[in-house]
Amino acid sequence: MLARMDERIINTEADVAEGATWLAAQEPRFAQALSQLGPLPLRRREGGFQALLSAIVSQQISVAAARGVWAKLEAAGAVEAEAVLVLSVEDLRKIGLSRQKAGYAKALAEHGIDFAGLQGQRTEEVVRALTAVKGIGLWTAEIYAMFSLGRADVLAAGDLALQESARVIFELPARPSEKDLRQMAQAWSPWRAVAARLLFTYYHLIKDREGMT
Repeated sequence: MLARMDERIINTEADVAEGATWLAAQEPRFAQALSQLGPLPLRRREGGFQALLSAIVSQQISVAAARGVWAKLEAAGAVEAEAVLVLSVEDLRKIGLSRQKAGYAKALAEHGIDFAGLQGQRTEEVVRALTAVKGIGLWTAEIYAMFSLGRADVLAAGDLALQESARVIFELPARPSEKDLRQMAQAWSPWRAVAARLLFTYYHLIKDREGMT
């Protein structure tokens, strides 16, 4: 499926497999990594207000803690924009958000993002629209573009897991910076989001190996 702006959209496992085959043909190190990983996951997820609110909730806390806060928000009926709009920052704090995150949640609800409209925008426009919201940074916007919108040619280069995987796969002396990883990823276009899936999956392999030693 192509979006209106002619950017490739990842909708199925077959799309991911196509990208992985292309990456393996272009880069022997990716071919070697894929031989250890097998088929890469689709990792598509629902988009919209809840996806970004969840990203805000998850910032700088553990997965378990984020799940706990999200459960409290769900129990309070505070995971939809309309509900958050009528709550105050103090209300959201009582539910479990920090003052800063409560402010971000309010800003997201008040911004009124046209989530359906994002599907017809170019990835650069999507990132620009999302990062205009207080509390939504570049990493969050790129993750949303990759996994909620299925954009095939975007990579969240600021992600530490991606950087660490790239260090290991490419035998780099140090973890690449966000700028360095973006430069490396230019060679992985038009399948940078599949490269991201590969790097994310390889990171878990690294962590599993470390757990065994």
